[in-house]
Amino acid sequence: MGISIWQLLIVLLIVVMLFGTKRLKNIGGDLGGAIKGFRKAMESDDDKPAVSKDETRAGQTYEAEAHKVEDNNKG
Repeated sequence: MGISIWQLLIVLLIVVMLFGTKRLKNIGGDLGGAIKGFRKAMESDDDKPAVSKDETRAGQTYEAEAHKVEDNNKG
């Protein structure tokens, strides 16, 4: 009652025909990179911030711009 090897091969053949080998290779590479990044993030220490220094600066810049807009609206 399970799936036989022939049924799996037919499904694999249909998937390859629909997407092509190049696209499947790209999807596999992207998926592998995402899994690798996820594992790396899970192994990192909780003490370290998840944002880089550039992202922190960008957040401060946006915050400063928001205050500037608020000051202009009040006056």
